Amino acid sequence: MSPSPTKPFVAGGTSVSAMHIASAAGRGEAPDPLLRRSIEKVGALVAPRNVVMVGASDKPGSWSARVWSNVTRYGFSGGIYPVNPRREQIWDQECYPDLRSLPEPPDLLLVLVPAGAVPDVLSQAAAAGARSAIVFTSGFGEVHTPEGDALEARLRSVVAETEIGLVGPNCLGSVFGRARLVTMTDERWLDLASGPVGLVGQSGGVMLFTNRVLAERGIGSGYIISSGNETGLNTADYIAYFAHDPDIKVIVSYLEAVGDPERFLAACRMAQAAGKPVVMVKLGESEAGRAAALAHTGALAGSMQAFDAVAGEAGVIRVDTLDDIVETVDYLVHAPIPAGRRLGAVTLSGAYRGLLLDAAERNGLLFPALEAPTENKLNELLNVGSIVGNPLDGGFGVLSSEETFLATVKTMLADPNIDILLLQEEVPRDPALKRSERYLRAVEAYLKNGAVKPLAFISMLTHSENDYSRNLRKELPRLAFLHEANKGLRALASIIRYGENCALAATKPPAAPPLRAPAVGRCREIARQSSIATALNEHESKALIRAYGIDVPGEELATSEQAAVSAAERLGYPVVLKGVSAQITHKSDAGIVALGLETTEAVREAYARIAANAIAYRADAVLDGVLVCQQIDEAQEVSLGLHRDPEMGPVVMAGSGGVLIELFKDVAFAAPPITPEKAAAMIARTRMGTLLQGFRGAPAHDEAAVIRALVALGRIATDLGDVLESIDINPFAVRPGNGGGVALDALVVIRGGATAEARR
Repeated sequence: MSPSPTKPFVAGGTSVSAMHIASAAGRGEAPDPLLRRSIEKVGALVAPRNVVMVGASDKPGSWSARVWSNVTRYGFSGGIYPVNPRREQIWDQECYPDLRSLPEPPDLLLVLVPAGAVPDVLSQAAAAGARSAIVFTSGFGEVHTPEGDALEARLRSVVAETEIGLVGPNCLGSVFGRARLVTMTDERWLDLASGPVGLVGQSGGVMLFTNRVLAERGIGSGYIISSGNETGLNTADYIAYFAHDPDIKVIVSYLEAVGDPERFLAACRMAQAAGKPVVMVKLGESEAGRAAALAHTGALAGSMQAFDAVAGEAGVIRVDTLDDIVETVDYLVHAPIPAGRRLGAVTLSGAYRGLLLDAAERNGLLFPALEAPTENKLNELLNVGSIVGNPLDGGFGVLSSEETFLATVKTMLADPNIDILLLQEEVPRDPALKRSERYLRAVEAYLKNGAVKPLAFISMLTHSENDYSRNLRKELPRLAFLHEANKGLRALASIIRYGENCALAATKPPAAPPLRAPAVGRCREIARQSSIATALNEHESKALIRAYGIDVPGEELATSEQAAVSAAERLGYPVVLKGVSAQITHKSDAGIVALGLETTEAVREAYARIAANAIAYRADAVLDGVLVCQQIDEAQEVSLGLHRDPEMGPVVMAGSGGVLIELFKDVAFAAPPITPEKAAAMIARTRMGTLLQGFRGAPAHDEAAVIRALVALGRIATDLGDVLESIDINPFAVRPGNGGGVALDALVVIRGGATAEARR
């Protein structure tokens, strides 16, 4: 290809990145200040004026040769220039010795030189005017050697100094459909598109194979970005750009770690505001974070649960498998988010009806009973006399005519108990299935005219597509096709959860200024002075949560047997005695708890036993005294907490109380701040919520008290998130009726090392 100066890739005379930012501003969506520059950088990357390959080599089978083949065969309209000081000609065109020799300033560099030379190449390129670079070379931080780490640090420094938009290093290239530019090393042919999916991942292989299967389903990807080590541009930058690209409807990501949670969440919220779900497979659960935890909450809050809580509220749909990506994307590209979890279905097989029922229960979805008017209408349509069930095993009665089929669909969708309708059908793969094709077109026309609820087709098994079915799907843009009952309903459940999370994210917590209380100041003082994580004793821990309105039982701290007896008489028998020591975080294990004490003698004996057991359990334990507490009976025990996840920051937790939380891990998490609506949703996701409502004849307990406590924990996280490592309230005793709830035990752990906020 002969060199030729080119203009910037434009849409309507405006650069793509500028167009996206302007369109967002027109909708009243100002790009987050953290990411405005990111959008501009990615905009330059995906629409370059020219492409310069540094380290060009025509050695057969080399990455350079494969990349060159892709860059030149898809119709990119800009200049394409090879650079190699040892060659004057390559691939039958002029090869340039350096960047200064190019006929125009470089714009996008494709870097295939050895790792040690990469930082200098980028510095020279930026000085010559290059805006972006894709570094394929490996040998940086991913090799985990001192040399690799040093090179990574140097590369990061160059990126910061020059502000060049860097993809990689250690990546497989990218695909920019609108610019018709493919820099991937994979030689298989790609059908380029401008949307509706944007793919970005730290594994180029995962992105390529995911794109291939999406294309098999007739779904185009406007971008495929292998982001590599993300030393420069990272996943947040690409998500922010996709959020403002009008051709992209769904964003797909494969992510190994969140390097900058603030930027990542800001980008995801951009996509959420634009109505673009981020479908993500994420690796990793933080064993180190759990092992270091001093409180139950920390031990239970693995990074994946924290990620789901925080990122889920910001618009991320995390799925477990790459297959789940495909099913989820197929639905999201073609159909709206359902309003709830209540399904209706029309099946053509009694066996498949049973499979759907099992899959729904497995994935937390519901097939509710139909209302009587619906049943009557269906009986009339299908000419049957029995009660109609849901799912409806319609068989050939439903398929008897196009009119009957469409009337059945409309009748099911009209039932107030149904949020989304599933229809058993596959996309025809040859013209022989004319009846199925007619019925699909009838449903498409019905949806085009404004159906009030979504529907999707679902197949009995996973199956392949062919050119006929893909071309047919282009004529059915409103029809989602899910494969196989369990896989399809698993995807649907995650999509419904996305809608629920978006609704909860829009709720607002009660307004309250930051609290100025002695307990708050004490926490900040400890954070200032301690270089390691520090646990407060129970008395100090309860002082903090009490300041935020979380009730505790009547209690007094005693430092002698007589003081304990006097406190018990003031509080009233029976009482509980608990040793107070910052060195002993789990009192029952140490034998420093005594329950049901009803006499003076019992209190004296328990006090002496607790003092002895504390020293026997841990020789360095300092017993600050014994807490004398009112004994609370006839209460449902729950567990509440706050934990700082090492990747995602603070999360609030609710679950079953006592040892059950560790045995069953019956917990739910949410990102602070916590609104009453979010707190109620957390409770509803646990078995603890069922117990609070009254189980098997037991009385209902005060769920509102739990909600108030969770809102208070969210407020603590907002005020002291920079200072706290965790809070563990276990058990929180919830009384029957409207009797309220009290924290029977509490453990607060302060982060090690002074924070910026603590220094103030």
